[in-house]
Amino acid sequence: MISTHHLSLKIGQRQLIADLNWLVQDGECWSVIGRNGAGKSTLLRTLAGLRPPDGGHVAIGGRPLKDWPLAELARQRAFLAQSRSDAFAYTVIETVLSARHPYHDNRYWEGGEDQAIAMRSLEAMEVAELAARDVRTLSGGERQRVAIAAMLAQDTPLLLLDEPANALDLGHQVGVMKLLSQLCREQGKTAVMIGHDLTLAHGVSTHALLLMGDGRWLAGATADVMRADLLSDYLGHPIDIIQHGKRSIFIPTEDQE
Repeated sequence: MISTHHLSLKIGQRQLIADLNWLVQDGECWSVIGRNGAGKSTLLRTLAGLRPPDGGHVAIGGRPLKDWPLAELARQRAFLAQSRSDAFAYTVIETVLSARHPYHDNRYWEGGEDQAIAMRSLEAMEVAELAARDVRTLSGGERQRVAIAAMLAQDTPLLLLDEPANALDLGHQVGVMKLLSQLCREQGKTAVMIGHDLTLAHGVSTHALLLMGDGRWLAGATADVMRADLLSDYLGHPIDIIQHGKRSIFIPTEDQE
């Protein structure tokens, strides 16, 4: 689905990621894990084509990003930013319908199918009753669910999500992560997401990419990569893993002096 080839990312003179050769297959669900400033959001924006790499390239379906026309690319990947600013008084339904524009070709106005897809997406995020509301009046959690609904309405095979559980209450955090896992498992969509809740990430992800922030990285299946010793090293804090039935619960521990 998406791959990187000798990818290099920098901020100023600082090397964030070096020589990243990474392949994400159809239907996989990846979590990108690392400390603040390790390059997670920079990587996701690069994967989306919103930031040029400092070396190497990104390909979707084996085709380099630079070779994708923008309208086609918008039908292949959807990007959820970590934060957003709503400058205009759009309603919730208008905000979600805007994600349907890549499918309009020469048609300007949304049709009945677009409306139906937008409403189903709002229902999936449990915000359909807010359809007529001004997005500027929503709480942070409501606005996040509307943003995810727009991503669902865009209906792309690749989902790139920067902290999808941000601002959500516990119930909606679990619900959103389960939905993403279900989309990968049942519809063959591919998800690459950033998150800080290791327990949630482990529960829904098939794979993980760890970033050290100094160029180093490690990618693999969750069972191979989301280990206490590796996570403790990459996150710079000791972590214990407790088994509760079939679940793995990740707990930060106190530093041993």
